[in-house]
Amino acid sequence: MLTIKQTLYRVGKNSPIVQALIEAAENGKQVAVLVELKARFDEENNIIWAKALERVGVHVVYGLMGLKTHAKATLIVRKENDGLRRYVHLGTGNYNAITTKIYTDFGLFTCREDIGADVSDLFNFLTGYSRQKKYRKLVVAPTNMRKFLLEKIEREIEVHRKYGNGLLIFKMNALVDPEMIQALYRASQAGVRIKLIVRGICCLRPGITGVSDNITVISIVGRFLEHSRIYYFRNVGDEEVYLGSADLMQRNLDRRVELLFPIEDTSIKDHIIHNILELYLKDNVKARIMNKDGKYSYVRPEEKSKRINSQIALLPRKFQKAAKTIK
Repeated sequence: MLTIKQTLYRVGKNSPIVQALIEAAENGKQVAVLVELKARFDEENNIIWAKALERVGVHVVYGLMGLKTHAKATLIVRKENDGLRRYVHLGTGNYNAITTKIYTDFGLFTCREDIGADVSDLFNFLTGYSRQKKYRKLVVAPTNMRKFLLEKIEREIEVHRKYGNGLLIFKMNALVDPEMIQALYRASQAGVRIKLIVRGICCLRPGITGVSDNITVISIVGRFLEHSRIYYFRNVGDEEVYLGSADLMQRNLDRRVELLFPIEDTSIKDHIIHNILELYLKDNVKARIMNKDGKYSYVRPEEKSKRINSQIALLPRKFQKAAKTIK
């Protein structure tokens, strides 16, 4: 291993990630870390760890002027028999040993060259060595994420008009951005079905005649904090799935460094669509559905229908029995 680069947003106390970075630097590896000092609730921890990293020679960057870095990315460069190879981890959640036990998140490990090159470009941007504007696979805020998502929604409208069966499924923590809400209203009015899983604040109103008839909104609040972000586009059967760190809020799209990354491996993509997204949409235990007045009511299972708690169903089987006993 030659080099490690990583973004650290919410570090936490006694971080094994930071300890591993310190050990790597002490063993002569080149280590560069972007530490976000404005990570809410973790400012003090981040400052302490940043100083500890600097003491062992880690190149510590404190973010870009005017932008909070919320993206979750790690890049490792190794020298192998056939040359240098880049290994990448991209995630929806923080590199935090505490929150990883109680948040639901996704992470992708890959050594694909196109994604590795994009992540290298991203770190060059974050460390001030470039003004990168174009990426091969990554979608980056504030550079191109807003435009990208709006174009994907408009494409779904167009293909629905031509072929029918348009569908968008978005899962996020919050939906407040006016431009994104208006785009989703336009898609609904065009006949596109839209299923939203929004854990927290949602300023869109579903089920309004002539405006959002084709939109449903559910919120799942259970044992774990729903934290993953998923953006699904049916695209006439050529389905696309993007995961990442960004909610549909002005701060995420315009004032933060955020990432969305595509899931292009067919088996992984199918698993996310059919075993995760569809499961969330079937939840009738912890899911609440938003009414057109903005109030929520619990989704009630039909008589004799199977009760589905999506969070419990997604636990490893050996933990499911114990988890069901928790009130």
